[in-house]
Amino acid sequence: MASGWAPEGAVQEQIDASIKDAIKQARSEMPVGESLTHCEECEETIPEARREAIAGVRLCVNCQAERDKNKEVFTGFNRRGSKDSQLR
Repeated sequence: MASGWAPEGAVQEQIDASIKDAIKQARSEMPVGESLTHCEECEETIPEARREAIAGVRLCVNCQAERDKNKEVFTGFNRRGSKDSQLR
């Protein structure tokens, strides 16, 4: 059901685009390369199981949890409020 001047399926297209943006952002933050044996922040030993589970891991569990907690939430674009999306 279209609302206002929006074409049929416009809302679903916005949802799909937002999900694709979130996936792209998450993939760009994934570690790559060879895993470190010691955390690059606190020098703690990174367990073998963690190094095998996550390719390219650079932080121990505690430092990674702290970084994740302090990380800003990626909001992307306000597609509904943007003038461009309303003109299409």
